[in-house]
Amino acid sequence: MIGEWQTETFARLETKLSSVIGKATPFEKLKINTVGDLLMHMPRRYMDGTELSELSALTPGEEVAVVAEVLDARAYNLDSGPGYSARKPRLEATITDRKGRLKLAFFGKPPLIMHWQRVLQPGARGIFAGKVREFNGALQLAHPDFVIIDENGAVIAGAKRNADLAKVTGTKLLGLYPQTAKLPTWSIAATIGLALDFLDDVEDPLPPALRLEAGVIGLTDAFRAVHRPATKAEAADGRRRLQFDEAFALQLTMARRRADARSHGATPRPRRADGLLDAFDARLPYRLTDGQTEVSDVIMEELSRPYPMQRLLQGEVGSGKTVVALRSMLNVIDSGGQAALLAPTEVLAAQHFQTITKLLGDLAHGGGLLAGAAGGTEVALITGSMSAAQKREAMLRAASGDAGIVVGTHALLGERIQFADLGLVVIDEQHRFGVEQRAALAAKAELRPHVLVLTATPIPRSVAMTVFGDLEVSTLTEVPAGRADVSTVLVDAKAKPAWVDRAWQRVVEEAAAGRQSFIVCARISAESKSGRTGEDLPTPEDAEPAIAAEDLYEELTAGPLKDLRVGLLHGQQPADQKDETMRSFAAGDLDVLVSTTVIEVGVDVPNASVMVICDADRFGISQLHQLRGRIGRGEHPGVCLLLTRTPPDTTARERLAAVAATRDGFELAQIDLEQRREGDVLGASQSGVRSSLRLLRVLDDRDLIERARELAERELAKDPELKRPGLADLVAQVERRAAGDWLDRT
Repeated sequence: MIGEWQTETFARLETKLSSVIGKATPFEKLKINTVGDLLMHMPRRYMDGTELSELSALTPGEEVAVVAEVLDARAYNLDSGPGYSARKPRLEATITDRKGRLKLAFFGKPPLIMHWQRVLQPGARGIFAGKVREFNGALQLAHPDFVIIDENGAVIAGAKRNADLAKVTGTKLLGLYPQTAKLPTWSIAATIGLALDFLDDVEDPLPPALRLEAGVIGLTDAFRAVHRPATKAEAADGRRRLQFDEAFALQLTMARRRADARSHGATPRPRRADGLLDAFDARLPYRLTDGQTEVSDVIMEELSRPYPMQRLLQGEVGSGKTVVALRSMLNVIDSGGQAALLAPTEVLAAQHFQTITKLLGDLAHGGGLLAGAAGGTEVALITGSMSAAQKREAMLRAASGDAGIVVGTHALLGERIQFADLGLVVIDEQHRFGVEQRAALAAKAELRPHVLVLTATPIPRSVAMTVFGDLEVSTLTEVPAGRADVSTVLVDAKAKPAWVDRAWQRVVEEAAAGRQSFIVCARISAESKSGRTGEDLPTPEDAEPAIAAEDLYEELTAGPLKDLRVGLLHGQQPADQKDETMRSFAAGDLDVLVSTTVIEVGVDVPNASVMVICDADRFGISQLHQLRGRIGRGEHPGVCLLLTRTPPDTTARERLAAVAATRDGFELAQIDLEQRREGDVLGASQSGVRSSLRLLRVLDDRDLIERARELAERELAKDPELKRPGLADLVAQVERRAAGDWLDRT
């Protein structure tokens, strides 16, 4: 499918930018590598000669291009006497948007300073580009690039190095692009002009009838409308076509994946009476919720089909997804097959292994599964850090079929891992894996295995339709009986340090009552470069360093928690040390676990009743919700304390307040989606789609996405083999990016 491009259009769009413009290194920082990347680099706004920028919206550290009027310009130290070298010539100017002001500072030799002063006459209007900095308590652009424009946006004066701008001004509208220090907006615009010439009038990949039904303009017209518009309405028409292309390509790819899955045969795995599943159900110490029963019935029906199940099971923290998944695995074992469970971390893989063996009890011991014996089945664990002997033994049990359930990390994807009859692949926390990793594990079966994907991150329908469009979706919302309530309290650690002392006192009180506590930090050590989570949340440049787990462990064990049994857990520890610490905590041999986010998902310690999250502002909403889900899993009420040193009235504090206000994961997911881009909500590793969401906002563009899905399914029904070159290349482009993202991470 993914070979040479079938159309000249995509061949040109995927051409390396360097082969068109020569040196393209400055564009790499903007992740622009091809002609198509450049043409999809959209102006963040358009300006004409009558508009001024909103200077009050500027923040320190950002690269900006603003349109403003000159208030004044004064030169200093223009003499060239003996003290010249000590007193650098400079020009200080002030620009305004008629409401606020912004300082400019220029340095250079006297003739150049005098030239700039003549150009920057009071009342002149210009475009000024540079990095916003704070100097003497005020915002400033130091040595910005600039040009002076007339009322139509045409250049009438400026620095010689701004010759690129003359190529792109003179029209009524001027696009202002996201830029870097070495690549100002007008240089980007000038290069885009070369890309438009290179693309020329290539054939549109969408059939005319489809464009008419979708109500969009032609592709090359759309690129010109976006980058060289005469009106804002024209720019909007161009953007809508490119948004439709993005949505349609994704939905066509997802529709083809669904069709492809159905076209492959799978071994039917119908439920067998009096087998291992029935034995397990008879020993369950509690009743399944109505939701668990309903979802299990759907899964069992799909497992009995002669083509592979492709289902996503999402559920609230503690909703019982693991039990549903285990029942599915036992059903497959009853039919003589095996199941593999892929987890993103070794801690989570070990936790799944322990949870499954505990739930199965003596059923976790059997003498081979291929005959479908109801007496039990072995469970094997395979991780990258296991010793060679341990891994070899587990691999033999998987290859022989003695292990009906094989739990592991990415190590399961290795070429040496073989199965006797892999019938079901269960993937936990799907957003941490890519489509290609799922396929790599599925390739270990003779026939396509059934696939069940689990996620505890509630996913709004608009996201599920876009990012998990190749999977059918089931949802668990009920929490099994016996789960305690959890209250969440936001603590201003800077304004009220006594509350932090009270938090440690609460941990001591819980230990005295026989209960346990988690303390979570955003980084491992003081030497750690980042105090952020994997969600890439913005952190102010002047923010205090995040508290390190190793430092806090030393501080607490020498101070307020010195009489307690305290453990330390983080991702850089050896695997056996992590396993031993987690086992000790789960067994009740530790009162407190100081940890990073390795305990974010899957860790089940019913006796844990308190969680203190330090620097909670460094975590995203979904991650905080996941962490909080580690407590209140038993009979004891829980309390989650969100410690923060960020000031009030900030986005971070709003995020924390939202988490404190509700335990409804779907409500929090919606808030998270509104605050951040959808790819980030799901995690940075989702392959195949996240990197393609350049223009779409699934919250705002839901109607467009649903329309694209409808049209994509219709087009695929008319052309199941994608014989039309343009449509084939649309899918190939998405698949290539998915494969490239995955290869970059492996």
